[in-house]
Amino acid sequence: MDTTATVVVTGAAGFIGFHVSRRLMARGHKVIGLDNLNDYYDVRLKLDRLEQLGECKQFSFVAAGVEDREALQQVFAHAGAVRVVHLAAQAGVRYSIDHPETYVTSNLVGFANILEACRHSKAGHLVYASTSSVYGASRMIPFSEHAVTDHPVSFYAATKKANEAMAHSYAYLYGLPCTGLRFFTVYGPWGRPDMALFKFTQAILAGEPIPVFNNGNMVRDFTYVDDIVEAVIKALDRPATPDPDWNGKAPDPATSSAPYRIYNIGNSKPEKLLRYIEMLEQCLGRRAIMDFQPMQPGDVLETYADTSELDKAVGYKPDTPIEVGVKRFVDWYLEYRARKYQLEPSL
Repeated sequence: MDTTATVVVTGAAGFIGFHVSRRLMARGHKVIGLDNLNDYYDVRLKLDRLEQLGECKQFSFVAAGVEDREALQQVFAHAGAVRVVHLAAQAGVRYSIDHPETYVTSNLVGFANILEACRHSKAGHLVYASTSSVYGASRMIPFSEHAVTDHPVSFYAATKKANEAMAHSYAYLYGLPCTGLRFFTVYGPWGRPDMALFKFTQAILAGEPIPVFNNGNMVRDFTYVDDIVEAVIKALDRPATPDPDWNGKAPDPATSSAPYRIYNIGNSKPEKLLRYIEMLEQCLGRRAIMDFQPMQPGDVLETYADTSELDKAVGYKPDTPIEVGVKRFVDWYLEYRARKYQLEPSL
């Protein structure tokens, strides 16, 4: 891929979007970032990410959501036939239980707008974020892209499953290369305040209890953000192509006769939630007060990515251990809160 080419990144003020944008610019790309800067979590963090991105002359920003079709059309008309990394979405499994309408607007209507914008601009490749949550009620561990994912257990997962089906239709009808990436529990510096690592860190430092669901009997394939970014970039460099061996009598969900691919991006080393908390305690030098609670609606017991297809396709396998990743997050968090909120820089 031409490193001078323009890339449109939606959700650029978000956790993964921020890191992807920064990495693309480091390669020489011009990045047009879109974000609606909603208040699902503290907008100050989003603005601080944008401040970092804005220090690079290759970055331009449009304050708009993907549900704003007219704004998207204007951006794509200006950018031309570009490649697109679509990361904007309403996130959160539990939030989707009480606010399903938000997911319809952002994840379904917004994604349809992205597909239309890509079609009319003749985009060279659409890479979009899916999620490990699409595996839902499946217990076929480790999760493989070749498995059927027809049993989501949250509305969030259902919208992401729908995105994969919508992308396939555009790949088939219009030859739009579409690559869906199923992220597995992403964490790291500049992370989201609604996710466990951020919330746990805040609570432990404040001497407050942390909610530990299913009495701690949860297993997650925690994936460090730099590994996610590297996989996104490598996938972007390799536009999806039709699979010549695809057979409609035995259809493979991960490939197609159209230019369509699905890949898992996970660490492939599932860890118990209690081990994750233990690593955080070691980095903070404090013990957590654990409030053990029952399993929450929409949650799954275990995630575990089979990433052999990603490795085969782009020669990359995420491998940052939680011992390294959690420490990097804590170091960033302590420096960030000291700088932005005039709190103590160290413990």
